[in-house]
Amino acid sequence: MRTALWLTLYLLVFAWSAWQPADRVIWVLEVLPAIVALLILALTRRRFPLTPMVYLLLLSHCVILMVGGHYTYAEVPLFDSLRELTGGTRNNFDKLGHFAQGFVPALVARELIIRLQLINGVAWRNFFILCFCLAVSAFYELIEWWVALLSEEAAESFLGTQGYVWDTQSDMAWALFGAALALLLLGRQHDRQLNLINSKT
Repeated sequence: MRTALWLTLYLLVFAWSAWQPADRVIWVLEVLPAIVALLILALTRRRFPLTPMVYLLLLSHCVILMVGGHYTYAEVPLFDSLRELTGGTRNNFDKLGHFAQGFVPALVARELIIRLQLINGVAWRNFFILCFCLAVSAFYELIEWWVALLSEEAAESFLGTQGYVWDTQSDMAWALFGAALALLLLGRQHDRQLNLINSKT
């Protein structure tokens, strides 16, 4: 994906997300990782460009964060409709977010590990990636806990538990599942894009 198109899509969704969100504090908390990601990508674009696949995945993850920030994760309208259709009891957009929290970082970690030659052996590499993604998910759950302790007003919307007692464990399980699925489904295609980058250097 070309840089101009990537940035245009990012900024359009960002502008929409920032326009009259359900809760401004929650919006900042939810969208901050997408802003940090944009800054990191801008700083590394020239000296360490990533594969098109990873850029596309990062954009999709940022969009999920921005949508969740605009509505809050418990109130995304599409997933309210899905809940009504399936007879569910909660809005599961947060599970999509946590799935992406494993799926996308898995490919980012895979790319860095392979290109920087950090770990030898496919099995050890995949094991480390799964552990890394689970650690990222667990750390995010700690951040949610800290926010809940500091701000009782924003706690429920940011946590998004919706009364589910095992929400934290479920969130981490979805991230782990997302990471494993990314490695299983996209590994070969990712290798082909990595080979193209290597052939140019």
